[in-house]
Amino acid sequence: MMKLSIIIPTLDEAETLEKTLRPLAETSHEVIVVDGGSADGTRDVASARTHRVISSPPGRGRQQDVGARAAGGNVLLFLHADTLLPPGFDGMILGALEDPGVIMGAFRLRIHPATAWLRLVAHMANLRSRFLKLPYGDQGLFLRRTDYFRAGGFPPWPIMEDVALVGRLNRLGRFRLLDGVVRTSARRWEKEGPLRATLRNWSLILRYRLGDSPRALARHYRHVR
Repeated sequence: MMKLSIIIPTLDEAETLEKTLRPLAETSHEVIVVDGGSADGTRDVASARTHRVISSPPGRGRQQDVGARAAGGNVLLFLHADTLLPPGFDGMILGALEDPGVIMGAFRLRIHPATAWLRLVAHMANLRSRFLKLPYGDQGLFLRRTDYFRAGGFPPWPIMEDVALVGRLNRLGRFRLLDGVVRTSARRWEKEGPLRATLRNWSLILRYRLGDSPRALARHYRHVR
């Protein structure tokens, strides 16, 4: 029987977290907010909506791993604090993982509010997920807890942690892209500009593939948490 744990890493996410947590409070699933030292009231927002708020050194990879180790569920769903899940998300996850050959999955991406450029960005992300089996962290990665640890979990990196884990998982089983759509905030694209943010993402992945360390990349891109 599936028992789902939803793990949300946070760092100064008070403005977005309430909207993400509100529909989850209506479910029976375990929700774990892993805070990396917020100073804006994020912990208060989380405490009002979920019974599990734990602390971690900052860094999304480290925070998500702390949450996975604390989770009581046999299925893990990693969710960004500015991303909304679709109705019936849990049934979609259960259906995908009923196939023992499926080791992980994610949802299709929509960016809100959408412009023509951001619709193209989301479309390209969905194509990347379907054909390259490389979802972005915004897409709600899910997998069995046993497979998470079998693959070594998220490394304690400030960046590229999702690329590293997904790469290892792809060698262990199949990836499933669900029909359900998650809606993530456009804020990071709006902050940098859609073209610049997209080119930056591609540059990060290319440099990582060419051997640059995640910590060196994070120092170069100081806004990355």
